[in-house]
Amino acid sequence: QVHLIESGGGLVQTGGSLRLSCTASGRTATIQALGWFRRAPGKESEFAAAVKWSRPESYYSDSVKGRFTISRNNNDNTVYLQMNSLKPEDTAVYYCAARKWYRATETGKADDYTYWGQGTQVTVSS
Repeated sequence: QVHLIESGGGLVQTGGSLRLSCTASGRTATIQALGWFRRAPGKESEFAAAVKWSRPESYYSDSVKGRFTISRNNNDNTVYLQMNSLKPEDTAVYYCAARKWYRATETGKADDYTYWGQGTQVTVSS
């Protein structure tokens, strides 16, 4: 079992920045990758970014590429999502998720992820 705790959400104006954190505990040796997904009101869950746990490979959706940066600190089992140039359409609940299955490349599919955090709200005002 892997437990994930997110933090760092909040309210920010358009163009502002936020940094989300996700700390993993439990059987972290089983983690292949950590990802961030988001769900806006009335919309389906959307992949935002992911990073492999043991290799410096990161992946981004087209909607956040160039604005968001995912990074990890394996020393304290934490993954960060630095979000810059935020837009109102970035408003959503952001979820950290851990994938235990190997994938040669990131699929961005929520079904690939086994463990999920409780979510943190990000609101971008116009």
